[in-house]
Amino acid sequence: MVKRREPTARQLRLATELRRLREAAGLNSRQAAALLGVNPAQITHIESALTGVSEQRIRRLASHYACTDDEFVNSLVAMAVDRTCGWWEEYRGLLPTSFLDLSELEHHAKFLRHVAILYVPGLLQTEDYSRAVFSSRLPELTREELELRIQHRRARQKFTLPYEAVIHESALRIRVSDRAVARAQLARLVELSEAEHISLRVIPFDLDGFASASSTMTYVGGPVPKLDTVVRDALHGSAFIDSEAQLNTYRTSFRKVEAVSLAPEQSRDFIHKLTKEL
Repeated sequence: MVKRREPTARQLRLATELRRLREAAGLNSRQAAALLGVNPAQITHIESALTGVSEQRIRRLASHYACTDDEFVNSLVAMAVDRTCGWWEEYRGLLPTSFLDLSELEHHAKFLRHVAILYVPGLLQTEDYSRAVFSSRLPELTREELELRIQHRRARQKFTLPYEAVIHESALRIRVSDRAVARAQLARLVELSEAEHISLRVIPFDLDGFASASSTMTYVGGPVPKLDTVVRDALHGSAFIDSEAQLNTYRTSFRKVEAVSLAPEQSRDFIHKLTKEL
């Protein structure tokens, strides 16, 4: 099988999960290779996402690793055999790989959750707001790069899966551009808050004793909880977090933030009030 030059985040996740299953079974790569009757290098390549893996091989490995979670195994198989060539592929070689990986992750997600502290979430931004955010980047983007990122973000906004966002008041008040852009962005949030698949909540400044909103994150629901992912913004792209211990931490963190935020109806009124102040 031809080696991949640049595995996607989804392909890397499949490889990581197969490695975790092997390690949980207490086997090294040589022992796993012997069970399949293949060269140990093939196991290494599979677990590095350098080569693909067939459905039959995944099921044989799961059996040898004593994995009895059928739903999880079926999800791994679906990841392996998927040949989706999504809209994001037209940006390959034009935008950083992390942009494409995020798009692919969202495409296959069952739900999305977001905690926003300084900026309105990208999926909810107006074009002018996005332009202001991308224009503030250092080093500065070329005009072509700026337009590509705005186009990519607009394409990502055509989602219909369940989306929950908790936005701190600071993100609503910080003006990334002028008053007109801020007003339009708030009006857009009010409009989106009425969509059936979108739930918006606000954390007001006057909430006493709350320190849990110090971290922005995107929580992406996988086909099974084991395949959930947390996306964090990093200096040179997005960081994808998928260890079970960290996922549990972020699940708890989101629920704590959600529990103290305003209800969707109250949040809509809150945002509408801010809009009128402008």
